[in-house]
Amino acid sequence: MEQLLSQITWWHWLVLALILFGAEMSTGTFDLLMASISAALTAAFAAFAPESATAWHTQVLVFGVAAVVLIVASRFLFPGMRKAAPEHPTLNKRMVQLVGQRGEITREFSGGQGQVKIGDTVWGAEAAAGEGILHIGDAVVVESTRSNLAVVRKA
Repeated sequence: MEQLLSQITWWHWLVLALILFGAEMSTGTFDLLMASISAALTAAFAAFAPESATAWHTQVLVFGVAAVVLIVASRFLFPGMRKAAPEHPTLNKRMVQLVGQRGEITREFSGGQGQVKIGDTVWGAEAAAGEGILHIGDAVVVESTRSNLAVVRKA
């Protein structure tokens, strides 16, 4: 085993760094990123340090120390990296995004329901409580939504 380990060169550490980086891209833990950086630092150490100082056990020691230091430091310096970013309150909630938008009546309201054009889309709509008669061409504002209907009032 020692004979095999004595064959380790800076290329091995570089390949390990790339493998760990690829695994990090799959997991998103940031621990593997720090280990990948440690392997890259060990590759640099093995490539540029004098040959007398680059025995395999020294390289493993450099990797281990660098990995532990970077992982611990990343946990204290970047505590928010592990937290999921909060979702925007209206992301993927198209009807909620309509609230406050201005539109125009495109079909006469009968029985309190009709159609309104908001932007380039025609939506089913209903008149807000207490709202008077709405006619084609009237400017309206979306007050709220109910199911897949926009609740509108005159602008």
